[in-house]
Amino acid sequence: MSESPRPTGNPARQNVTFPSSETTAHGYLALPPSGQGPGVIVIQEWWGLTDHITDVTRRLAEEGFVALAPDLYGGNVAHDEQEALRMMRELPVRRGVELLSGAVDHLLDRPEVTSDTVGAVGFCMGGGFVLYLAAVEPRVSAAVPFYGVIQGDMPDFSRLRADILGHYGEQDRSITLQALGDLRRTVKEQSGIDADLRTYPAGHAFFNDSRPEAFAPQAAAEAWRGTVEFLRDRLT
Repeated sequence: MSESPRPTGNPARQNVTFPSSETTAHGYLALPPSGQGPGVIVIQEWWGLTDHITDVTRRLAEEGFVALAPDLYGGNVAHDEQEALRMMRELPVRRGVELLSGAVDHLLDRPEVTSDTVGAVGFCMGGGFVLYLAAVEPRVSAAVPFYGVIQGDMPDFSRLRADILGHYGEQDRSITLQALGDLRRTVKEQSGIDADLRTYPAGHAFFNDSRPEAFAPQAAAEAWRGTVEFLRDRLT
C-alpha cells in the first residue's frame, strides 16, 4: 500500500481471553516494539475479527500503542453480506457495548498499558460501536469511527467525555452527509463536544485494503495519519 506504508517491525502479538459481561471473551492483542504504551480498542466490521482487523491492530502497535481487538462474534467470521448482516443483527447494541466495556477493563488492567484512558477505533459496524461505547464509557477519551454505522437509535451523548475524529466517504450511500450533520449537531447539543467528522472522495469501507473494489489508497493514508496523530495527542 504505497500511499500508506506498512510498518516494518514485528510487534509482539497474541490471542487473549478475559472476563467480560459474565462470560469469557476472546481477542487479539498486539504490543508495540517498546513493550508498553497507551491502550487502544480496535472494533471489527460486520464481517467479524478478520485478517484486515488484526492487521490494523498490528499497525497501531507499530505506532506505539497497546492494541486490543475483541472478538464480538465469538470466533465466527462472515463469508458474504447476507451472513454478515445476520450476525450483526444477532448482536444487540447493548450486548456489544457490555463486551467492549469488558475489553476496556482488560486493557487498562494490563501492566503494558501506560494510559489511564483508552482510545477506540472501529470500522463500519465497529465505527458505530465506537460511538455507543464512548457515549457510556468515560474511560474512552479518544473515539475514531471509520464510516461508523448507527444501528437503530442514536446514542445519548450527554455522558460523552471523548473527543471524536470520524472518517467518512462522500460517496457512501449508507451514511449520507445529512446524517453526518445530524450526528455532529446531536453530539454538540448533548455533550458540548465538537465532533471532527472528516469526509473523503471515496465510498464505504475505503480503508479496507482487503477489498480492492472499495479501497481508496489516498483517502486511507490521510485518514490513517490523522488517526495516529489524534490518538497520540489524546492518549500520551
